[in-house]
Amino acid sequence: MPRNLAPRYYVDPDLYRSEREAIFAWHWQMLGPAAQVAEPGQYLAVEIANWKLFVLRGQDGVLRGFHNVCRHRGARLLEEGSGQCQTLRCPYHLWTYDHDGRLRTAPWFGDDPGFQLDDWPLQSISVDTWRGLLFVAMAPETSLIDQLGDLPEEVAEFPIESFEAVAGERFLMSANWKTYTDNFVEGYHVPGIHPGFSKVIQFDKFETVARRGLVRMTAPQRSGSIYGGKWLWMWPSWTLSVFPGGMNTSRINPTGAGETELVYHFYFADRSEATAPARAQTIATNCGIVREDFGICEHTQRNYASGAYIPGPLSPRHEQSVAYFQGKVLEALRRREAKAAE
Repeated sequence: MPRNLAPRYYVDPDLYRSEREAIFAWHWQMLGPAAQVAEPGQYLAVEIANWKLFVLRGQDGVLRGFHNVCRHRGARLLEEGSGQCQTLRCPYHLWTYDHDGRLRTAPWFGDDPGFQLDDWPLQSISVDTWRGLLFVAMAPETSLIDQLGDLPEEVAEFPIESFEAVAGERFLMSANWKTYTDNFVEGYHVPGIHPGFSKVIQFDKFETVARRGLVRMTAPQRSGSIYGGKWLWMWPSWTLSVFPGGMNTSRINPTGAGETELVYHFYFADRSEATAPARAQTIATNCGIVREDFGICEHTQRNYASGAYIPGPLSPRHEQSVAYFQGKVLEALRRREAKAAE
């Protein structure tokens, strides 16, 4: 019978640093709707596991990604969030870059025959889109479509690219990203932590299935439910849940060994004023479910850190998905160790 991970995997700063390289540097990360960077000059600046990155739609219409780090003295180029960038200029010493990342000017730098502008472009990252969603990767091991695994089949029936993002929410949790992910990929906790949610689903028919690159959770809905009865988690750290007339996505972003940021977007097919109250209710209900998870995840995190926890057994009915996720983490860490030994 599989057991939960040892508590050191949730609290050890050295393991977190290893995960940054083995998981968050080598795999594609979902950043929400691609519409955030649809027009020339639009950018999105984010943090992924403490790396500062940005995606920019150039004036030539090409989508590119870079580390949000000036090549001069390491200053941040763009403030986190989205906006318009006509001139890519470092606020520190006013070095200016073209939208393709090339250094254009280094004002007042002085004369040095060994200094060439072409030698100091921004550090680029990989960018891709899939069905209206935006993805980046710093050093991808594989293509985005390969990493998505069985997801295209899972959502083939849903017109997700036609849904428009109308709202976003950001949450901060004092727990390791795996503590939260372990919680997300199983429905075992629903009766205890989400009593309101439990009332509108048939929990005895809650099903969890681990597929290639994802975990699918489904449950028949009762009268009064706003949910679609299908919730998906994708490797390594994002989710997509469908409901009637829309969906939400979330990015599970570690900001430290014991801190996690959740970035949600809510998308709808009907954005009319008449349906605004229903949209607001759907968003509020979903956010309420997220907040209900905070307490149990943060208490669990503290118990992991206390040294009193001994790994317990995982339910063969409800927690095979937890074992699947944890196995993926261990596999990634082993690959990193093997590469380091080469």
